[in-house]
Amino acid sequence: MYPPITPATEADVTAIAQLLNASYRGEESKKGWTTEAELIAGDTRADKAVVLQTMQKPGSVFLKYTNHQGQIISCVNLQQNGHKIYLGMFGVEPRLQGGGIGKQMLKAAEAYAMQAGCTLIYMTVISLRTELIAWYQRHGYVDTGKRIPFVEDAVTGRHLRKLEFMELEKVLLD
Repeated sequence: MYPPITPATEADVTAIAQLLNASYRGEESKKGWTTEAELIAGDTRADKAVVLQTMQKPGSVFLKYTNHQGQIISCVNLQQNGHKIYLGMFGVEPRLQGGGIGKQMLKAAEAYAMQAGCTLIYMTVISLRTELIAWYQRHGYVDTGKRIPFVEDAVTGRHLRKLEFMELEKVLLD
């Protein structure tokens, strides 16, 4: 059987950066429902250097979902911190969003976390992304009440509104 979800390697950095950018920024992202184009100007969510740096962190892994042609159509980064794991850089090809790939990736991320001995998975989401937050809540994630400033940087684009992150978490049970 074809395994669509596997760990990514450094050879996948360019494809992952392209997928993340298409998922969140610019015109391409507007074909899906996870776009941040109305909140952040520019076409870059993550460049190759950021993806590579993230991939090389101790305890960090990217999972990739590939189609039968070998193209990466979804990815997620997981960073283990003791018994917790941070979920970030979660992207799905915009034209395929809403088809169940995101749910499969989220389940794979949670399974990976449990296999790594983690009991909690957490993430940060832009607090204005109510539809995305609701999607995570339907999958068992809860708002911790923690808010983190979203500081502009030279890579990820100019903010069109004042933005902050909210933290969501889910207790992982066997």
